[in-house]
Amino acid sequence: MDFLPINIRISDGKVLIVGGGKVATHKAKILARFTKHAVVIAENFSEEIKELSFKLIEKKYDSEDLKGYRLVFICTDDHELNHEIKRQATEQGILASVCDDTSYCDFVSPAIYKKDNLTIAVGTDGKQVKRAIAVRNQIKEKIEDGRIQID
Repeated sequence: MDFLPINIRISDGKVLIVGGGKVATHKAKILARFTKHAVVIAENFSEEIKELSFKLIEKKYDSEDLKGYRLVFICTDDHELNHEIKRQATEQGILASVCDDTSYCDFVSPAIYKKDNLTIAVGTDGKQVKRAIAVRNQIKEKIEDGRIQID
């Protein structure tokens, strides 16, 4: 699978996370570095998600929940439901990332280093996450110790 590395404006609040557990928390914490306006829908939320500035809607997912969104991170612990949400998102022209199945993703999240208005993203095909994180960490270390100048 090939993914095009692009930057997408998400500050307008058109991002939805479906799920409130560990994976959703991880995605939400990444998104929180770029927007304060995402919405999370789940029947239960982790304590960490509750601490974010996102709008939380405590309910069971319904297909109507997708309306008006541009991106959706699908992070429930129900594999079949995740695929159904992806199908519905596709029908509505919404880009979706099924966090437990890269083969169903329209996009994948890279390993990100952000400092001020500079963002460095190291992407893979979604199957080599540890490799991307290792490369990102090397870049981060070299910037922070001055071996790479960004100013």
